[in-house]
Amino acid sequence: MGNVKDIDGNSYKTVKIGNQIWMAENLKVTHYRNGDAIPTGRSISDWRTLFSEAYAVYDDNESNADTYGYLYNWFAVDDSRNIAPEGWHVPTDDEWKELEMTLGMSKLHANDSESRGTNEGSKLAGNADLWFYYHKEAIVNNSEFGTSGFTALPGGYRCCVTGDYRSMGGQGGFWSSTEYDSHSAWDRELFCIGSDVYREDRSKNDGFSARCIKD
Repeated sequence: MGNVKDIDGNSYKTVKIGNQIWMAENLKVTHYRNGDAIPTGRSISDWRTLFSEAYAVYDDNESNADTYGYLYNWFAVDDSRNIAPEGWHVPTDDEWKELEMTLGMSKLHANDSESRGTNEGSKLAGNADLWFYYHKEAIVNNSEFGTSGFTALPGGYRCCVTGDYRSMGGQGGFWSSTEYDSHSAWDRELFCIGSDVYREDRSKNDGFSARCIKD
């Protein structure tokens, strides 16, 4: 339904779902809204012990950013200098819930954690060729796959424990701006083997994809 540009000049498709307008692509910005650079290039050992903002590209291969965007730790997502374009923000946990309920998830399930819903994950996902789908209940095998236009991708993540990259093709994770506690924050995760949506409290040191929602 249009495009939005970040401070680096990257252009993102957008989609209206219910009363919300979302980016339909993963964020790949390298500067905050005020022009400050977001730190990157952290080694495996650095990433494991990092308690400040940073981003990474999967396998340290810049070509992966063209498809999947960057992986940000929660400190980058939460920084007051703002990672989102003007007029946009990283969604709260409640805004994720609104999206899920718009796509058919019950309020009871939306407020739960771990595996939730029925086929909302398939509706959110997109680009079947990027997902591993060897399993009969795979995310791409649901008849509603891709119908929301959100186009969630399996960009994998960077692990807080080991500092390595994991699960590209099998998993997509997306931050919310909402803390769970001093060590973790809420995210959303989709997996190749099912159509549901995971709501997890993940370490702020993990590196996940980010989407933005219009103010």
